[in-house]
Amino acid sequence: MEETGMWFGAYLKVRFSERFGYYGEHHWRVRNDIDDVWSFYGRPRQLYNRAGLNIFFNDYFEAVIGPTLVLNFTPEPGNEEFDKISYEPRIWHQWLLKMPTMYNMKIYHQFRFEHRWKRDNSVGSEHDYTDRFRYKIFAYIPLNSKEIKEKTLFFSPSAEIFMHSGESIVANPMEDFRTYNGFGYVLNNNITFFVGHMYTLGQKSSGYEYKASHILRFNVFIGLDTRKIKDLLPRINLGY
Repeated sequence: MEETGMWFGAYLKVRFSERFGYYGEHHWRVRNDIDDVWSFYGRPRQLYNRAGLNIFFNDYFEAVIGPTLVLNFTPEPGNEEFDKISYEPRIWHQWLLKMPTMYNMKIYHQFRFEHRWKRDNSVGSEHDYTDRFRYKIFAYIPLNSKEIKEKTLFFSPSAEIFMHSGESIVANPMEDFRTYNGFGYVLNNNITFFVGHMYTLGQKSSGYEYKASHILRFNVFIGLDTRKIKDLLPRINLGY
């Protein structure tokens, strides 16, 4: 193990119409102190912002496309050989396939593609273009009811593999493998809370060395449907 940390995330999904909506992810990520790998919370790691146009094809398939901006903080605070912040722009698109509910369990297949202009925090380093390909399978399993609804406590297991390519990627095509498992609580139709543990295993540039990490994640999911606003507004008689 080389790293521990915490990720705090806010996920926003807004439905504009039958076909279109907005999707956003915003993460504040911190990692262990340099001298204590088990501290989890010691120094900033990333500020992560992803946004996109959500396209709904039917009840079982949707897609997203949009920009991402990642702010990477220095790996060694106070070391002048590193910039305090480096900027990493991306373009991303995603396919989400929902399977019919089986035994009260919802299963999802997520395919995500990212086109990244990365640079490390070394002073004077240049951006390096890479492509990343991700596949994730995850499930929602209700624990105190027969379906996911208000006041439902649920368990969600997941596994995801990351592959990447580019001129700088030679012996390490597998960037990461993650398992992320946790518990969620549906407060109401608009807000869901989730807390979990993520284990990651990534291939280093040598190809035969690996790095691992343990991350604690705390998320809130916010879902809004503007199509229903008209039902919430009082009627106004403009005839007078």
